[in-house]
Amino acid sequence: MTQVLQSYSQGRWQSSQGDTSSLLDASTGEEVARIPKKGPDVAAMLQFARKIGGPELRKLTFVQRAAILKDLGKYLFSHLDEFVDISLRTGATRRDTAVDVDGGIGTVAVYASKAARELPEKTILYDGDIEPLGKGGTFSGRHIYSSKLGVAVQINAFNFPVWGMLEKFAPAFLAGMPSVVKPASQTAYLTEAVVRRIIDSNLLPEGTISLLCAGPAGLIENLTSQDTVSFTGSASTAQALRSHDVVTGRSVAFNAEADSINCSILGTDIITEDDEFEIFVNQLVTEMVIKAGQKCTAIRRAFVPVSIIDDVAEAVSARLSEIVVGNPSDPTVQMGPLASLGQRDEVRKNLQKLLAVSQVVFGDPDKVKPLGADGDRGAFVSPLLLRADDVFVPEVHSVEVFGPVCTLLPYQTFGEVIDAASLGDGSLVGSIVTTDTALAKVLISGLAPWHGRLLVVDSSSAGESTGHGIVMPQMLHGGPGRAGGGEELGGLRAMKHYMQRTAVQGSPSLLQSL
Repeated sequence: MTQVLQSYSQGRWQSSQGDTSSLLDASTGEEVARIPKKGPDVAAMLQFARKIGGPELRKLTFVQRAAILKDLGKYLFSHLDEFVDISLRTGATRRDTAVDVDGGIGTVAVYASKAARELPEKTILYDGDIEPLGKGGTFSGRHIYSSKLGVAVQINAFNFPVWGMLEKFAPAFLAGMPSVVKPASQTAYLTEAVVRRIIDSNLLPEGTISLLCAGPAGLIENLTSQDTVSFTGSASTAQALRSHDVVTGRSVAFNAEADSINCSILGTDIITEDDEFEIFVNQLVTEMVIKAGQKCTAIRRAFVPVSIIDDVAEAVSARLSEIVVGNPSDPTVQMGPLASLGQRDEVRKNLQKLLAVSQVVFGDPDKVKPLGADGDRGAFVSPLLLRADDVFVPEVHSVEVFGPVCTLLPYQTFGEVIDAASLGDGSLVGSIVTTDTALAKVLISGLAPWHGRLLVVDSSSAGESTGHGIVMPQMLHGGPGRAGGGEELGGLRAMKHYMQRTAVQGSPSLLQSL
């Protein structure tokens, strides 16, 4: 009998009555699980987290919370093989799973380590030094951060069912806020499996984590001014949630990380014989293939000097022709399917908008022959390299094809490429491949206002570089404009999204003793 996903609320696993929706294996089309359309009492779930989980968590110091996270990371790593097997059903290759599952657990470990080293054995953080406010030295002020008294609600996307949860959970836990997790339906069965192990570990204070495997009804409506929302998904959904009457009316803290049309730029100093040429090509192919291009950080626009764009097109096409697409249960497969048939339909629909202004360099927009799977029953698409000779054509900078699709764009001057890149109206990440420091500085200066993160890479750093699309917990993840206007991660900075900054004024001795 097919598993019906459960929610974890009020300290116990709860089944839901009523209609359910089928969740299919992305490669075979077989039913993996069913998800209820209506879940448990959301208001009760939130209130239990606020009244039971929050107080228990806030009793612990930052160092004590870090120790729990360290043990949790070790516990989850001990169950890695179990998660890998389930991840295959989402269409993920082992390399894809390393980014999601291994990466998510690794993020917990990084936060545990940083907190143990850098945070005090206290429950309040100082923000800056004591500021004298009177001439006699008896009256001063100091800013502090304290834990909010609500719930950290996270609404996650289908493409990272584990990392998306854990990268939000770890800093919220350190900050003293319990989490309510709302995973995307398509891959919620993997999220549920990981949460089951988190609960089984018996490491967390009761009420610290809740899971809503069902529709979102009531989740936003029952928020308070002490709660926070961390959303990952489409820009349109982020806009709808951010403008919800409850969010605006109660000033609920809202952070969004949305899909963006990221770019990579090959410098004008690079020729085909340079190592950097190969670095650019490899990075481009990697970003198209990992997670079948279903990454909010994937390269959608590749800006190349007009003098060598034909060489880049040929080199990328040659690499893509070697990629094995198929069922990720076969270890020779390098790119699996999209997460669902619905996602495949969405990719094909948006692809038509790009094909109206570009030409296909590599791939077949209509079909692919996957290894070890049925191309119709599975959510497979071919990796597609496009080319648009007008670097300013609007569709390339505004249409998101959330799959293994990238467009080559020829440019001539630094000013031209900066202007064109900015048409994306805000991105999570951009990368620059160059050996020219002066050029890199010009591009960084022009691109920084439009990006949350910039990667500059050449042959001296490529060996250790984590690449364009990998989000490291020590570095900021987020971006302006279309990218959501929010921030996640960035080391211990992320804790402060779940804390209240307050200016406290009084005697210097009082402020020193806080």
